[in-house]
Amino acid sequence: MYLTCSILANAREIPIMARLDEANQGSIMECWNALAEIKSCTNEIVAYFTIGTIDIDFPCCQAISVITYHCWPSMLSTLGFTPEETNILRGYCDAAASGTTNNNVSSNSGPAPSPLLAG
Repeated sequence: MYLTCSILANAREIPIMARLDEANQGSIMECWNALAEIKSCTNEIVAYFTIGTIDIDFPCCQAISVITYHCWPSMLSTLGFTPEETNILRGYCDAAASGTTNNNVSSNSGPAPSPLLAG
């Protein structure tokens, strides 16, 4: 009991921004800016999941990467995305990023279809 109270008291003494920096997370503004960017490209994300052939553009993928790697992936749930959809978006954007830097990947290949449509 004493240990729990001591930990909570110490956590209250450290400002939230310092705790975020100590936890090696992205800056709070970077996270919120990325969330705003994703809100602006929600239509193409929804089209990707429903149609499966829509490319998600680079700024949107950058925002997805910031949130899923440097912030809290659960932030995407505030926009209605499930954890599975968050993982799919992260994988899509990782593949898209590696495809732009890997010379062995054909630039003629189309976008990856949504795995939610397979089956």
